[in-house]
Amino acid sequence: MAYILFGAFIGLILLRVPISIAIGMATVLTFLTSDFSNALQIIPQQMLEGVNKASLTAVPFFIMAGNLMNATGVTERIFAFANALVGHMKAGLAQVNVLSSMIFAGISGAAVADCAGLGAIEIKAMRESGYKADFAAAITVASSVIGPLIPPSVGLVIYAFLAQVSIERMFLAGLVPGILVGVALMIYVRLRASYEDFPTQPRATVSEIVATTRHGFLALVAPAIILGSIMWGFVTATEAGVLACVYCIALGLWYRELTFAGFWKALSDTAMMTAVIMIIIAFSIAMGWLLAIDRVPQQLADATFALTDDKSVFLALLLVFIILVGCVVEGVPAKLILVPTLLPLIDGYGIDRVHFGIIIQLGLLIGIATPPMGIGLYIVSEVGRVRFEKVTMAVLPMLLPLFAVLVLITYLPQIVTFLPDLVLGPQN
Repeated sequence: MAYILFGAFIGLILLRVPISIAIGMATVLTFLTSDFSNALQIIPQQMLEGVNKASLTAVPFFIMAGNLMNATGVTERIFAFANALVGHMKAGLAQVNVLSSMIFAGISGAAVADCAGLGAIEIKAMRESGYKADFAAAITVASSVIGPLIPPSVGLVIYAFLAQVSIERMFLAGLVPGILVGVALMIYVRLRASYEDFPTQPRATVSEIVATTRHGFLALVAPAIILGSIMWGFVTATEAGVLACVYCIALGLWYRELTFAGFWKALSDTAMMTAVIMIIIAFSIAMGWLLAIDRVPQQLADATFALTDDKSVFLALLLVFIILVGCVVEGVPAKLILVPTLLPLIDGYGIDRVHFGIIIQLGLLIGIATPPMGIGLYIVSEVGRVRFEKVTMAVLPMLLPLFAVLVLITYLPQIVTFLPDLVLGPQN
């Protein structure tokens, strides 16, 4: 069954069939060619059981929060604050780009929202200041990787659901790696600015910094409110999504920038994105059930253990595999397919599931900035009106700091686990 399943799935992907449809068609085809006489009953049963989980209710709320930020002018205030703070540095607007993504991530945690919302502002500002369009688009998509790492994060919610680990622990685990990615990109930009001529701008005065801080203060404290509420136990991770939405609506009303048209667009975009994600999850659960029946995870574990019993070697192979998958399959469906299959291997090598969650999250996130299927590349290409080929070539050197952080957190698990262990206590 596994050969039919993966063969059909890969074939459909090569034919450029949408991921959600490819997973569903491959699963249905495998069921119909198997010995299951009641296939048409099993598939909807597995799909409904798969999405009927309380933890998944956080997904639409965090997506909605990101869309509301773009509809309420919060993104402009974040950009203005970051510009006043670090805009005077060499390649200042590139540094602003990265810092804005780090702040934005603390409210939304969605790379697509970052590319589409902040990206439009950042690319426009960089082009008007004299930056090459392909560089502006490339640093935008590279910095968007930060979003789904720093909590809250839709991707980490889905991983926690699949791996049966605490969402709160996953959120805390992603904070330090997310900051490291931002710092690594800022160092890269600074090093590149030492030998390449980038536009500069004057240092902001103290009064300008104070003014932008006051202007965007309510937006800037949103990450602290959301994460702090989770850490102190005032809300669960799922309820934090609702809190983020309510806070963004309150900001829009306070700033008098939330219109009915903007709210309706945020609502409709959220419904569309949530529907796609839930369809992918539902079909992936049915696919996972098939793989479990065919004992694919156990067979993969046995084959890997026979290949090497060295944990370091396995981690190296795992990184290469995840990155290759991320280049051709989007993060959510890739995670839904890989996590149930790889968990027996992860447990067998004694790798912490929270640690693995951040590895696969960052590894697959790099895929949004990697051709040929990098969705972030397509978004910034459209938003910035830059040819896809130019963005692809410009982003390639920016992947190096992302790879460096990925290797660092893979072989130094304490970077990932120390904060959740400190706040929530060690896992049993």
